[in-house]
Amino acid sequence: MRSAYKPQNGRDVTYTKLKASAQNQAGSCGAAMPQKPQKSSQTAHYIELGGYQYWPVLVPRGIRLYTYEQIPVFLKENPYITDGYRAYLPSRLCIQSLFVLSNETVNIWSHLLGFLLFFGLGLYNMAFVLPAVGASREDYVIYSIGLFCFQLCMLCSVGYHLFCCHRSEKTSRRWMALDNAGVSIGILGCYVPGVFYTFYCNNYWRQVYLVMVLAMILAVFFAQIHPHYLSKQWKQLRSLIFCSVAGYGLVPTVHWIFITGGFSSELVQAFVPRVLGMYFIAALALIFYVSKVPERYFPGQLNYLGSSHQAAARHAGAFKRVFQFARVTTDGHVLTCKCLGCSDGADDDLQTPRDVR
Repeated sequence: MRSAYKPQNGRDVTYTKLKASAQNQAGSCGAAMPQKPQKSSQTAHYIELGGYQYWPVLVPRGIRLYTYEQIPVFLKENPYITDGYRAYLPSRLCIQSLFVLSNETVNIWSHLLGFLLFFGLGLYNMAFVLPAVGASREDYVIYSIGLFCFQLCMLCSVGYHLFCCHRSEKTSRRWMALDNAGVSIGILGCYVPGVFYTFYCNNYWRQVYLVMVLAMILAVFFAQIHPHYLSKQWKQLRSLIFCSVAGYGLVPTVHWIFITGGFSSELVQAFVPRVLGMYFIAALALIFYVSKVPERYFPGQLNYLGSSHQAAARHAGAFKRVFQFARVTTDGHVLTCKCLGCSDGADDDLQTPRDVR
């Protein structure tokens, strides 16, 4: 049966011809060639996957795991993960590989479960938490935007980790760009409710920061879908863009601390540690990802579980950030709208934030 994949040199070859050619080459070198059992032509379906040292590898049509040396160049991102790679798969088999144990299994399912977690969190807050604090229609809209952005971020990551093994490099790169765009959308989900409630009593600055956030996120999104965004020439620019967007949140935070009365304000004391905690978790996750710790010290031993991309500090930390965000948003609504009342004499009415846990 003819190969379902045409080699890059344009020649359509069969398994029999390739095997005979490999045997002749080995015979001319005087080396003994190990023989593979030949399958029946009625049941064997072969796909050419690439060349090894001795002969082209033809494997049954299906899902197979590869070593780092066997995968395409565009999948070689972490040399310390030496095995468990999916590669050369069409879209249908990429989806089926969701239930195959590989070095992407934890990444896929952690983001998928994260999506379900945010979805359930959204339903619970919409049904119980927001009505309990007397939320307005505006509150529902802002809260929905935040949770929708988180869910979309998780789905984009699921898509990338599921389809990064696609046989088309172009398709794999598109999913990577979509994953990066999902990160920007997730950051947007953090900033929009945060700015809305932080400057709830100052309509001018609330609009200024919301417009700035939306403009920045849109600019980054269009940069991420640019054809050269994933090129080596844009590597430093990618890092600069991501750090700028992630660090921008400190600007309205510092401004809010100043206009609220500094660190002597009970409201500032209640929320600043949470903001700093979220940034600390994000920075810790970034350090793990960039340094490739701990697998760089245990190459080949953390292929399936425990690598930097799967580190508990990364995924569990992300979930913790969302729960913190949810608590900050809800408590922010209670304290800002109920306690402060957006009045000049708010400081006299400010209660100790005992409900902030």
